[in-house]
Amino acid sequence: MKWSSALSREPDLEAALDALAGHTREALGGTPDLVFVFVSGAHRIGFDRVGRGLRERLGAARVVGCSAGGVIGGGQEVEHEVAIGVTAACLPGVDIDCWRLEAADLGPGTAHSQRLAALAAAAADEPVQLLVLADPFSFPTERLLRALEHAFGRSVISGGLASGGNAPGECALFLDERLWYTGALVVALGGDIDMLTAVAQGCRPIGEPLFVSACDDGRITGLDGRRPYDVLNDLFAAASPSDRELMQHSLFLGLAMRPGEQAYAQGDFLVRNVMGGDADSGALWVGARVHPNQVVQFHLRDAATSAADLEQTLARLDTAIGTARPAGGLLFSCMGRGAGLYGVAGHDSSLVHAALGAVPLGGFFCNGEIGEVAGVPFVHGYTSAIALFRPRGDGAPV
Repeated sequence: MKWSSALSREPDLEAALDALAGHTREALGGTPDLVFVFVSGAHRIGFDRVGRGLRERLGAARVVGCSAGGVIGGGQEVEHEVAIGVTAACLPGVDIDCWRLEAADLGPGTAHSQRLAALAAAAADEPVQLLVLADPFSFPTERLLRALEHAFGRSVISGGLASGGNAPGECALFLDERLWYTGALVVALGGDIDMLTAVAQGCRPIGEPLFVSACDDGRITGLDGRRPYDVLNDLFAAASPSDRELMQHSLFLGLAMRPGEQAYAQGDFLVRNVMGGDADSGALWVGARVHPNQVVQFHLRDAATSAADLEQTLARLDTAIGTARPAGGLLFSCMGRGAGLYGVAGHDSSLVHAALGAVPLGGFFCNGEIGEVAGVPFVHGYTSAIALFRPRGDGAPV
């Protein structure tokens, strides 16, 4: 197994593809089996030439990718400027299946559902590694994740929502020589490959874990028998001046993913937005369904917290990897991170390389990141989702 990653800032599309193909051939020493390509909106006029151009230059078996508001590759992160990133792999002994679907294909009896059934039967008890790229405007990605989770007894899922567009019909998906502006792409990897994943949600908990004592879907009217507004007022009164400032604009609610634990720590929660509240009733609205007796905890996010959380996430991932180092990886980072959050470009990919070594790493800045929390896949915001790849014989799946 060999991986390579390269990025070009060349404004001429054909020249960029020439340079990327040359780097890829030299790095891999052969024809790639799978190519991921992420393309900034500055190349929009040439989107229809991207997949075909790469297949012609590389002879690649499969080309998968999307448009991007920021591109990651070759040790760089380029945001809101001209860029194309190509991450390619030679994958001996790996079964690769790629397909596109629309929202209507999520129902029973479709070609998509039949494909999942066939993959599940072929995989037997082996885990299936799945990557998902989806249009943020036209496709219900959470429904797809639930369908994938249901179809496979064991699976690992990562990916991101395409970016580089601000309205329906502006975000592109690439599969081989085809181009679409709606739907989703699924890449299924089986055989001699492990995909190890992690999600850095960039938050830290404040206060103590609480039980939801009254709620209706995403509206919470009771926390430990008290009005949520009253709980927040107490937290605000006890907070430091810096945390009080963050509570004005960067307050989130974490949903505990392992019920019944005696203690909860950073990373044990699925972090969701606090959407608003009603001072008269004391209720809060959050961007997720909650249920009575669910354990929750308020969280805050800022640049320092996001950096520290990513460092901790990478340290845990490094320990899980052990001595069998990854051959390559993909990084799906939120459009709200990057230079806008940290003040410098290349922050998250630099931390990945510092923690894991010079692994070829590509990816893009997403409109939503796909990754697992406590083994369950979700669409996230403000996160960095990491997928690392190695031969299955190099270590037990994580």
